[in-house]
Amino acid sequence: MNAQQQVRQLLDFIDASPSPWHAVATMERQLIAAGFQRLLETDEWLLQAGGRYYIIRDDSSIIAFVAGTKALETQGFKIIGAHTDSPGLRIKPHALFKTGELLQVGVEVYGGPILATFTDRDLSFAGRVSYRVDANEVATELLHFEQTLLRLPNLAIHMNRTVNEDGLKLNKQTELPLLFSTQSKEQLPADIFTDLLQQKIKREAADILSWELNVYDTQKGVFWGEEQAFYADSQLDNLASCHAGLSALLTDAALNSGDTIVCAFFDHEEVGSESTKGADGSFLPDTLERIALAMQLNTENYKRALANSFMLSVDMAHAYQPNFPAAYETEHKVYVNKGPVIKLNANQRYSSESISAALFMRWCEKAEVPYQQYAHRTDIPCGSTIGPLTAAKLGIRSVDVGNAMWAMHSIRESAGVWDHHYMIKVMRCFFAE
Repeated sequence: MNAQQQVRQLLDFIDASPSPWHAVATMERQLIAAGFQRLLETDEWLLQAGGRYYIIRDDSSIIAFVAGTKALETQGFKIIGAHTDSPGLRIKPHALFKTGELLQVGVEVYGGPILATFTDRDLSFAGRVSYRVDANEVATELLHFEQTLLRLPNLAIHMNRTVNEDGLKLNKQTELPLLFSTQSKEQLPADIFTDLLQQKIKREAADILSWELNVYDTQKGVFWGEEQAFYADSQLDNLASCHAGLSALLTDAALNSGDTIVCAFFDHEEVGSESTKGADGSFLPDTLERIALAMQLNTENYKRALANSFMLSVDMAHAYQPNFPAAYETEHKVYVNKGPVIKLNANQRYSSESISAALFMRWCEKAEVPYQQYAHRTDIPCGSTIGPLTAAKLGIRSVDVGNAMWAMHSIRESAGVWDHHYMIKVMRCFFAE
């Protein structure tokens, strides 16, 4: 498969995944098609050497793995980690309210999006709804409105004369509510919203109890630029890394390598990862320990397996944007379509150190893939990833890497076609070595 075809698959994956819950459902379908079997955390695990398995925690975090045929205590786990969530807007529990003759949707900021990029876009929402089955049971269902339902119109320049000099600044409480409709009937706003959900999921309105709904841009992903060498879509941070990791996992060389290989994709990275299903929670430690126990390892040999393990923490990186040269460290500019980026930070905002970085360089060389090294400006605060959290929790050597992209945390991000291809190649090399 060539680079354009791989990115076409990525764009289709993102467009089918307007929320972290949908992203996991999309990946689950691919895993099932590849012969993976779902395990439940409430059940006893009986694993077979060479078996393919996956676990989902709370619908939006997923771990897929192949139980290796080689000795786990000496070979360790080969892990690729990424995250399923992206910064943006989430709909509040009491969603609709009336302002004059208009109905608006109240939203809460999730993570650190570039709020101005949500203005004048074709918005809708998707997520999961929880509903009553009977007196003692609650179930969930995914919901996805594909048509445009919401909008955040900009204020005309005649009323905001300095917007081009001062930039667009939005008050999170008063200026982010989204326009939904005019109030054309007597029905209460809460009932209008519940009826909208009920019509979509075909459940009784009275049984709908709660929801988690993500605002998303309905515009599909596209290729752009000379020779269509770039692509643009929402949620590249970090669904592009999830797609690359899953693509590397689902290859014959990886599946039949004999090693125990793992893809762990977590929710809540954009808000700190501290949750039952975040990278700072118990999901990955629980899963690795249960794999070891099911493969008849005792505690001593499980600890040996961790000591022999390695993780690629994969998240996107900041590509050089020539209009803003002052934002970059002059000796560490990284470029789109120039290969995966090794991210380094002396204060451990990234998990990379000299040995893990050198190992990743070796895999790149073996895969015939170029690579770059990135360091943030010292006088600007640096972001972080799941890498330091999981490395500290498990004692596993880790390297933080990612593909260079523009407009990180915008509702419309851009990256390079060749970089996605390169990342999949080096991940395959890591898994299959």
